[in-house]
Amino acid sequence: ISLQTFAQFLDSNLDLWLVRAGAAMFSIFGGLALALAVVGLYGVKAYSVARRTREIGIRMALGAQPGMVLRLIMREGSVMLASGLALGLLLAAATGKILSGILFEVGAFDPPAFASAFVVLAAATLLATWLPARRATRINPMVALRTE
Repeated sequence: ISLQTFAQFLDSNLDLWLVRAGAAMFSIFGGLALALAVVGLYGVKAYSVARRTREIGIRMALGAQPGMVLRLIMREGSVMLASGLALGLLLAAATGKILSGILFEVGAFDPPAFASAFVVLAAATLLATWLPARRATRINPMVALRTE
């Protein structure tokens, strides 16, 4: 019989180490997926704003304030955010129900997990949309109307 602390037991337990390593890998891959999604969304919105430079220039030449242009582009991003979060919530709930047998100490519909995912994804989407929207508010109407 050997005596060891609980921390030593946890460190020497191979099964627990594999679970921890798997959780760490999923966290890393999840973070990379989030970063890739933010960069992709930023690229799509930046391209959309660049394609609409003339339209935005006309709007500003006709009297649209920068805040109005910002709200226009942010509203479009918010529609994408709402539809993506709704679809993601439904898919996460369905997946959680399917995987409920292998979840450890977490329910299939864990409110803190869903809330934190909602907040992180909403913040990432709004940031990726805000950057091109802010750039759109700085468009000079005269330059925008001269470009093709």
